[in-house]
Amino acid sequence: MSDKKGFISEFKEFIMRGNVMDMAVGVIVGGAFTAIVTSLNEDILTPILGIFGGTDFSELKVTLGSGELAPTLTYGNFITAIINFLITALVIFCIIKGLNRATERATALVKKNKEEAEAAEPTEKDCPYCYSKIHIKATRCPHCTAQL
Repeated sequence: MSDKKGFISEFKEFIMRGNVMDMAVGVIVGGAFTAIVTSLNEDILTPILGIFGGTDFSELKVTLGSGELAPTLTYGNFITAIINFLITALVIFCIIKGLNRATERATALVKKNKEEAEAAEPTEKDCPYCYSKIHIKATRCPHCTAQL
């Protein structure tokens, strides 16, 4: 009985990890996104390409043999699947490229702000006794040896 409880608690811990949940969300969103791309291709792009090329990919097929029960290769559906894949890959590429660009800009902005903040902080001060420039953290003046 304790083995089941340990197994169940381990399984619950595994499921509740952040990366597993992120992956599940990614799969769900990816499925929905695939449906959108498929609709874009089948309902919008394929008819437009059919106007210019004179071909509707979904109608492309080859019948192997003769008769009513002869197998049919619908290679037009395969072409449609390839176009779906290329559109999906292009959109994902554009999204990743945009995210990478935004991340680079944010990193550069943070770095620039950090450098400006460091540059704004004074690194030297004047000795109140001999008025020489000394490091801001100095506790004794190297010129007049006065205790600061």
